[in-house]
Amino acid sequence: MDRYTPLRARTIALVGLMGVGKSSVGRRLANALDLPFKDADHEIEAAAGRTIPEIFAEMGEPAFREGERRVIARLLDDPPHVLATGGGAFMNDETRRLIKEKAVSVWLKADLDILARRVSRKDTRPLVSGKDPMTVLTELAEKRYPVYGQADLVVETGDTAHHVAVDQILRALSAHLQDPPQ
Repeated sequence: MDRYTPLRARTIALVGLMGVGKSSVGRRLANALDLPFKDADHEIEAAAGRTIPEIFAEMGEPAFREGERRVIARLLDDPPHVLATGGGAFMNDETRRLIKEKAVSVWLKADLDILARRVSRKDTRPLVSGKDPMTVLTELAEKRYPVYGQADLVVETGDTAHHVAVDQILRALSAHLQDPPQ
Protein backbone atom coordinates (compact mmCIF):
# COMPACT_ATOMS: atom_id res chain seq x y z
CA MET A 1 0.00 0.00 0.00
CA ASP A 2 1.51 3.35 -1.03
CA ARG A 3 0.79 6.71 0.58
CA TYR A 4 -1.91 7.53 -2.00
CA THR A 5 -3.96 4.35 -1.53
CA PRO A 6 -6.46 6.02 0.86
CA LEU A 7 -6.95 8.82 -1.68
CA ARG A 8 -8.10 6.29 -4.28
CA ALA A 9 -11.09 5.08 -2.25
CA ARG A 10 -13.54 7.72 -3.47
CA THR A 11 -14.04 9.84 -6.54
CA ILE A 12 -12.41 13.26 -6.28
CA ALA A 13 -14.69 15.91 -7.79
CA LEU A 14 -13.05 19.20 -8.73
CA VAL A 15 -15.30 22.26 -8.62
CA GLY A 16 -14.66 25.93 -9.27
CA LEU A 17 -14.97 28.72 -11.79
CA MET A 18 -14.03 28.34 -15.43
CA GLY A 19 -10.33 28.70 -16.10
CA VAL A 20 -9.21 27.53 -12.65
CA GLY A 21 -7.70 24.31 -14.05
CA LYS A 22 -10.23 21.63 -13.18
CA SER A 23 -9.48 19.72 -16.39
CA SER A 24 -5.75 20.36 -16.80
CA VAL A 25 -4.92 19.93 -13.10
CA GLY A 26 -7.44 17.09 -12.84
CA ARG A 27 -5.64 15.07 -15.53
CA ARG A 28 -2.36 15.43 -13.69
CA LEU A 29 -3.99 14.63 -10.33
CA ALA A 30 -5.50 11.46 -11.80
CA ASN A 31 -2.10 10.49 -13.19
CA ALA A 32 -0.42 11.08 -9.81
CA LEU A 33 -3.04 8.88 -8.11
CA ASP A 34 -3.15 6.29 -10.90
CA LEU A 35 -6.91 6.88 -11.23
CA PRO A 36 -9.01 7.38 -14.35
CA PHE A 37 -9.76 10.99 -15.30
CA LYS A 38 -13.21 12.06 -16.45
CA ASP A 39 -14.19 15.48 -17.69
CA ALA A 40 -17.92 16.15 -17.26
CA ASP A 41 -17.94 18.64 -20.15
CA HIS A 42 -16.43 16.08 -22.56
CA GLU A 43 -18.88 13.43 -21.33
CA ILE A 44 -21.80 15.84 -21.88
CA GLU A 45 -20.62 16.58 -25.41
CA ALA A 46 -20.29 12.86 -26.15
CA ALA A 47 -23.77 12.13 -24.77
CA ALA A 48 -25.36 15.03 -26.67
CA GLY A 49 -23.40 14.55 -29.89
CA ARG A 50 -22.62 18.27 -30.02
CA THR A 51 -20.31 20.80 -28.37
CA ILE A 52 -21.26 22.76 -25.29
CA PRO A 53 -21.47 26.05 -27.25
CA GLU A 54 -23.84 24.27 -29.68
CA ILE A 55 -25.95 22.94 -26.80
CA PHE A 56 -26.18 26.45 -25.32
CA ALA A 57 -27.04 28.00 -28.71
CA GLU A 58 -29.57 25.35 -29.81
CA MET A 59 -31.16 24.33 -26.53
CA GLY A 60 -30.26 26.98 -23.96
CA GLU A 61 -28.54 26.87 -20.61
CA PRO A 62 -31.40 25.12 -18.72
CA ALA A 63 -31.26 22.13 -21.11
CA PHE A 64 -27.48 22.03 -20.80
CA ARG A 65 -27.70 22.07 -16.99
CA GLU A 66 -30.21 19.22 -16.99
CA GLY A 67 -27.95 17.12 -19.23
CA GLU A 68 -24.99 18.02 -17.03
CA ARG A 69 -26.88 16.85 -13.93
CA ARG A 70 -27.73 13.50 -15.54
CA VAL A 71 -24.19 12.91 -16.84
CA ILE A 72 -22.55 13.73 -13.50
CA ALA A 73 -25.01 11.46 -11.66
CA ARG A 74 -24.00 8.63 -14.02
CA LEU A 75 -20.28 9.36 -13.62
CA LEU A 76 -20.57 9.33 -9.84
CA ASP A 77 -21.81 5.73 -10.05
CA ASP A 78 -18.51 4.70 -11.71
CA PRO A 79 -15.56 3.34 -9.70
CA PRO A 80 -13.32 6.02 -8.10
CA HIS A 81 -11.81 8.53 -10.49
CA VAL A 82 -10.91 12.21 -10.70
CA LEU A 83 -13.85 14.18 -12.05
CA ALA A 84 -13.57 17.68 -13.48
CA THR A 85 -17.03 19.26 -13.25
CA GLY A 86 -18.27 22.23 -15.20
CA GLY A 87 -18.18 25.56 -13.38
CA GLY A 88 -21.93 25.61 -12.80
CA ALA A 89 -22.43 21.94 -11.95
CA PHE A 90 -22.00 22.31 -8.17
CA MET A 91 -24.74 24.98 -8.19
CA ASN A 92 -27.37 22.29 -8.83
CA ASP A 93 -28.74 21.06 -5.48
CA GLU A 94 -29.10 17.45 -6.66
CA THR A 95 -25.62 17.36 -8.21
CA ARG A 96 -24.10 18.88 -5.09
CA ARG A 97 -25.90 16.33 -2.89
CA LEU A 98 -24.66 13.44 -5.05
CA ILE A 99 -21.10 14.76 -5.02
CA LYS A 100 -21.23 15.10 -1.21
CA GLU A 101 -22.56 11.54 -0.94
CA LYS A 102 -20.30 9.79 -3.46
CA ALA A 103 -17.11 11.86 -3.74
CA VAL A 104 -14.70 14.20 -2.02
CA SER A 105 -15.26 17.69 -3.45
CA VAL A 106 -12.32 20.03 -3.92
CA TRP A 107 -12.92 23.69 -4.73
CA LEU A 108 -10.03 24.96 -6.83
CA LYS A 109 -9.81 28.69 -6.31
CA ALA A 110 -7.68 31.39 -7.95
CA ASP A 111 -7.83 35.18 -8.19
CA LEU A 112 -10.36 36.45 -10.71
CA ASP A 113 -7.74 38.42 -12.66
CA ILE A 114 -5.83 35.18 -13.27
CA LEU A 115 -9.03 33.42 -14.40
CA ALA A 116 -10.03 36.33 -16.66
CA ARG A 117 -6.65 36.16 -18.39
CA ARG A 118 -6.99 32.38 -18.86
CA VAL A 119 -10.56 32.33 -20.16
CA SER A 120 -9.95 35.18 -22.61
CA ARG A 121 -7.52 32.88 -24.47
CA LYS A 122 -10.35 30.63 -25.71
CA ASP A 123 -13.65 31.38 -27.40
CA THR A 124 -15.27 28.08 -26.37
CA ARG A 125 -16.92 29.31 -23.17
CA PRO A 126 -20.55 30.27 -23.80
CA LEU A 127 -20.95 32.28 -20.61
CA VAL A 128 -18.19 34.73 -21.61
CA SER A 129 -18.71 34.74 -25.37
CA GLY A 130 -18.78 38.37 -26.53
CA LYS A 131 -18.57 39.69 -22.96
CA ASP A 132 -15.90 41.08 -20.67
CA PRO A 133 -14.45 38.03 -18.88
CA MET A 134 -13.70 39.95 -15.66
CA THR A 135 -17.28 41.22 -15.41
CA VAL A 136 -18.72 37.75 -16.02
CA LEU A 137 -16.34 36.08 -13.56
CA THR A 138 -17.05 38.69 -10.88
CA GLU A 139 -20.80 38.10 -11.24
CA LEU A 140 -20.33 34.32 -11.19
CA ALA A 141 -18.06 34.51 -8.14
CA GLU A 142 -20.69 36.49 -6.22
CA LYS A 143 -23.28 33.80 -6.90
CA ARG A 144 -21.12 30.70 -6.81
CA TYR A 145 -18.52 31.23 -4.10
CA PRO A 146 -20.98 30.74 -1.21
CA VAL A 147 -22.03 27.42 -2.79
CA TYR A 148 -18.49 26.36 -3.73
CA GLY A 149 -17.70 27.01 -0.06
CA GLN A 150 -19.74 23.88 0.73
CA ALA A 151 -17.04 21.73 -0.90
CA ASP A 152 -15.14 19.37 1.39
CA LEU A 153 -11.84 21.13 0.66
CA VAL A 154 -10.69 24.49 -0.68
CA VAL A 155 -7.34 24.67 -2.47
CA GLU A 156 -6.03 28.09 -3.50
CA THR A 157 -4.08 27.44 -6.68
CA GLY A 158 -3.05 30.93 -7.65
CA ASP A 159 -0.99 31.23 -10.82
CA THR A 160 1.15 28.19 -10.06
CA ALA A 161 2.40 25.43 -12.31
CA HIS A 162 0.07 22.43 -12.58
CA HIS A 163 2.35 20.15 -10.60
CA VAL A 164 2.32 22.64 -7.70
CA ALA A 165 -1.49 22.67 -7.71
CA VAL A 166 -1.52 18.85 -7.78
CA ASP A 167 0.83 18.76 -4.78
CA GLN A 168 -1.42 21.21 -2.92
CA ILE A 169 -4.49 19.06 -3.63
CA LEU A 170 -2.72 15.86 -2.57
CA ARG A 171 -1.66 17.46 0.73
CA ALA A 172 -5.19 18.77 1.37
CA LEU A 173 -6.76 15.38 0.56
CA SER A 174 -4.30 13.54 2.79
CA ALA A 175 -4.98 15.89 5.69
CA HIS A 176 -8.74 15.65 5.13
CA LEU A 177 -8.72 11.87 5.12
CA GLN A 178 -6.48 11.62 8.19
CA ASP A 179 -8.62 14.05 10.21
CA PRO A 180 -12.06 14.15 8.55
CA PRO A 181 -14.62 16.67 9.80
CA GLN A 182 -17.10 15.30 12.31
